[in-house]
Amino acid sequence: MATIALATVLDRMQRYVPAKDVGLAVGVVLLLSVLVLPLPRFLLDIGLALSITASVLVLMVAMFLAKPLEFNSFPTLLLLTTLLRLSLNVATTRLILQHGSEGMLAAGHVVAAFGGLLMGGDVLIGVILFAILLVINFMVITKGSGRIAEVAARFSLDAMPGKQMAIDADLSAGLIEEKVARRRRRELEEESAFYGAMDGAAKFVRGDAIAALIITIINIVGGLAIGVLRHGMSFTSAAATFTTLTVGDGLVSQIPALLVSTAAGIVVTKGGMEGSTEATIIRQIGGAKPLALAASAAGVLALMPGLPFVPFVALAGLSGVAAWVRWNLPEPNDEPPAPLNPISSEPPIAESLRIDMIRVELGYGLLGLAGGEGARLTDQIKGLRRSIAAELGFILPAVRIQDNMELGAEDYCVRIKEIVAGRGQLRPTKFLAMGDGGPDLPGERTQEPAFGLAATWIDAIDKDAAAMRGITVVDASSVLATHLTELVKQNLAELLSFAETQKLIDDLPREHQKLVTELVPSTISVGGVQRVLQGLLAELVSIRDLSTILEGIQEASGGQVRAMPAIVSHVRSRLARQLSDAHVGPAGYIPLITLSPEWEGAFADSLIGPADDRQLAIAPSKLNEFVLRLRNACELAATAGEHPVLLTSGAIRSQIRAVVERIRPGTPVLAQAEIHPRARIRTIGAI
Repeated sequence: MATIALATVLDRMQRYVPAKDVGLAVGVVLLLSVLVLPLPRFLLDIGLALSITASVLVLMVAMFLAKPLEFNSFPTLLLLTTLLRLSLNVATTRLILQHGSEGMLAAGHVVAAFGGLLMGGDVLIGVILFAILLVINFMVITKGSGRIAEVAARFSLDAMPGKQMAIDADLSAGLIEEKVARRRRRELEEESAFYGAMDGAAKFVRGDAIAALIITIINIVGGLAIGVLRHGMSFTSAAATFTTLTVGDGLVSQIPALLVSTAAGIVVTKGGMEGSTEATIIRQIGGAKPLALAASAAGVLALMPGLPFVPFVALAGLSGVAAWVRWNLPEPNDEPPAPLNPISSEPPIAESLRIDMIRVELGYGLLGLAGGEGARLTDQIKGLRRSIAAELGFILPAVRIQDNMELGAEDYCVRIKEIVAGRGQLRPTKFLAMGDGGPDLPGERTQEPAFGLAATWIDAIDKDAAAMRGITVVDASSVLATHLTELVKQNLAELLSFAETQKLIDDLPREHQKLVTELVPSTISVGGVQRVLQGLLAELVSIRDLSTILEGIQEASGGQVRAMPAIVSHVRSRLARQLSDAHVGPAGYIPLITLSPEWEGAFADSLIGPADDRQLAIAPSKLNEFVLRLRNACELAATAGEHPVLLTSGAIRSQIRAVVERIRPGTPVLAQAEIHPRARIRTIGAI
């Protein structure tokens, strides 16, 4: 019943307690009001007791922190505690100057008690001790904490882009999930904001120490003047009374300030520590060997003439016992003893042999594209991987982004398997206007890196004007992402590894696993499947329909067709509907450029070598004539707004494709068997 009654009383009391945000606002207003309104002695005693207790609480919280970010409200608390001490200093000064002549209790019991405790009846000793405390707080703790906070803030902000790039790289590589990446980014932002706030908050502590010194001087000089001139006190009596009160007031404010300054120093020096402060210190200085050496040193000092024997012997004994305990009873967190034949901690040489499948290297001026506020490159790379997977059925390897100090500030480089595949130069603060904008378009003339088109780098203020003229305008990260997309598509075949092929086969649905069992490895190896898929990807043929591809491989291999080009050709014919659909133009038909029977015969007669490695051996003059006619036909088709497909017979398709790829890589080459019977076609040219 008593518990129920207490709960009822507390519930009723909560109705009259303001909300937390309102309570904090009221508290800050009360602190500011103390600066201008007189405070009774009993309220001053309560405020001073609150200041001391709060400073002890802040110090204890700082001592038991595992990492500084757990106390990210510390800069705000530092401001509030500093404001509390200054408000109480002003209130105490008012009482000392008004009622100092009435006795030692003029400013309350707390000030009187601390003044008498520190001075011990001697004014000069009290002033000297108070000055020493002030110097310790101002010159040692406060100055050191402020410097550490300043350096930590600078290093934290400088390292932020690199840390963000590391998070984005882990996310792109699939090592972490999006949720974990968001949490790590949030922690990184909080860390930078915290150290920046601590850098500024350290100035509060420094200003508090300076204000305490000025207030002390004012109290002493003003108190002596008021006591002697206004109240007729003797100089000795006025000095004893006002100096005692002033030193007591200074001590009451300097002890909390010293505690809070110490807490600030502990917080900012914990940047590289893991775990609470006491556990870290004990773990690092409480080793058996250091304790044993300290015990030996204390023992030697105990035997030296003139030094007290008992203190050093006692310390030697305690250190020796602690060393023996640590040697025989290691803590659970201690690392296990090293083996007799320790293994080198250096990474194995094999680690240096690993290569990045895709790597984007950025000059230092482009690091903001991958890290920091407004960075879009990593999101665009994730979008690229998703689009490649959806369009071509191939999960692109992780794209690593790193800085390269050897590059120019605004240069970038794309490497495929450590080999340079493309380079470019960006203007991170500008936009790229695609096409010839004319002489009246202000900006820097350049060439778009992906397709070699004429372009212009323009300022952000000219972006809308260029868009109004129908000019395509993109930002720097989009230029790099587009270039990367084209380079990846050009090298897709190389990026499909054996392991990735095995994973694609293993990920097939259960109903297709029987086909895999019959086909691999009895009919064809995984490496053979990889070569077939690489042959398709080389011409940007989607491999999403892997089951149909495997069926085509089985049909070709079952009919004793072992040559890889023949297997690829048969698989392409099985994908006729997919290939035809991929090349249907906006008008709903496939625009074709056909080869005349003369050219068909010329190429067929020029094939030499075995069936699995047929080579084209045609006269250079004949080949140049074919190239010229192909270019003319494609240019006429492009003038008509068509994106043509070159149609050949299956026997010579791969050889003609090898020729076309060198001069017009964007022109697809299809065999007659690869055109689906139901596809609409239209011949728009002939060679």
